[in-house]
Amino acid sequence: MRERTAISERRACRLVGVSRSVVQYVPRTCEQREHLRQRIVDIAQERRRFGYRRIHALLRREGIAANHKTVYRLYQEAGLTVRKRRRRKGVAVDREPLELPSAPNEVWSMDFVMDALHDGRRLKVLTIVDDYTKEAVDIVVDRSIPGAYVTRILDQAARFRGLPKAIRTDQGPEFTGKALDQWAYENGVQLKLIQPGKPTQNAFIESFNGRFRDECLNEHWFNSPP
Repeated sequence: MRERTAISERRACRLVGVSRSVVQYVPRTCEQREHLRQRIVDIAQERRRFGYRRIHALLRREGIAANHKTVYRLYQEAGLTVRKRRRRKGVAVDREPLELPSAPNEVWSMDFVMDALHDGRRLKVLTIVDDYTKEAVDIVVDRSIPGAYVTRILDQAARFRGLPKAIRTDQGPEFTGKALDQWAYENGVQLKLIQPGKPTQNAFIESFNGRFRDECLNEHWFNSPP
């Protein structure tokens, strides 16, 4: 009786002309597929401006191995779509009620205050407040402050103060765009987005901006931009 000789999987596949990936493929069970589908739906509900590609990126961050084609197919089957906006595009992150922080640098709030020069040209002011200490982390004035500009301002503030655990904002395009979302992910900062038409959910920055307008902007006549 002849003795059997063991050969490697690589050699065996080469002999029969079969790819190793085909041999090693383990099909997903219905339970795994349904779990992935439910996670896609959960993310889409939390971040309503995310399409399947950005959902796929979040799944990879969570350690879920899923092909982007699979994510797209499940995304379509679940009837998920991102409505097109005429004037702005962005992402929506978790919407949470206002909570009182317990220490400095736990939560910052950001918002814009609008004003104008003597000739009517617009001025845009970004205010950043520490919700615990109620102090202004930074006040930046310029003609335009897009999302990438906001991240540079935050990097500058972090050099002398450190980064917060979370930042609360409204749903302005500067705050819901890819630039701030990527910056927050890379720096481990949570973005807290208030509900539309609910400024009381960002009461700390609203209170600061009200005093800033009454005591500064309304009391001065600006001839030139900064």
